[in-house]
Amino acid sequence: MAEFIKIYSDKPSEAAIAKVVKVLQNGGLVIYPTDTVYGLGCDITNSRALEKIAKIKGVKLEKANFSFICHDLSNLSDYVRQIDTSTFKILKRALPGPYTFILPGNNNLPKEFKKKTTVGIRVPDNNIILEIVRQLGNPVVSTSIRDEDDVIEYTTDPELIFEKWQNLVDLVIDGGYGDNVGSTIIDLSEHEPVIVREGKGDIDIL
Repeated sequence: MAEFIKIYSDKPSEAAIAKVVKVLQNGGLVIYPTDTVYGLGCDITNSRALEKIAKIKGVKLEKANFSFICHDLSNLSDYVRQIDTSTFKILKRALPGPYTFILPGNNNLPKEFKKKTTVGIRVPDNNIILEIVRQLGNPVVSTSIRDEDDVIEYTTDPELIFEKWQNLVDLVIDGGYGDNVGSTIIDLSEHEPVIVREGKGDIDIL
């Protein structure tokens, strides 16, 4: 059964963050708050954990559209090809914030994603997940946790999330109520920005 821990977003406890990081380093799956909906993620460098998430989502890992949660834009060059100044300015304006940006991937992508030409990058405006990624030292591969209920597409109550997911993951963070609107997805991999999905993030940043 998963562990359930409370972390406050305004001042995340170092000890609690360290506990989450250890779970991730050991190949565990974690559910955490973001600035939109709660996410399910693992350490990007752990193949077995990536396989587990793909299995839970019912997709083949090499075809999965997971996003990478980075601490800030300094992580970008690890996985993204060099981007032009106008693209970088959009990212600087929008992040941290409720956006997923699709960017051209480079040759350093983990082997599970080598066939992909693009990568989805997230830098959520949420201290809990940003601090986890900072202490982990590399991005977390992330996917949102969808609810089968069509009315409530995303579960927002951490206690209900724990009830539902406790036997599938290793740790669930209670970071307060989540949102039920996903991130705005913008494709910046070509010459012109393309809005893939309008979500919580304002498209006026373009």
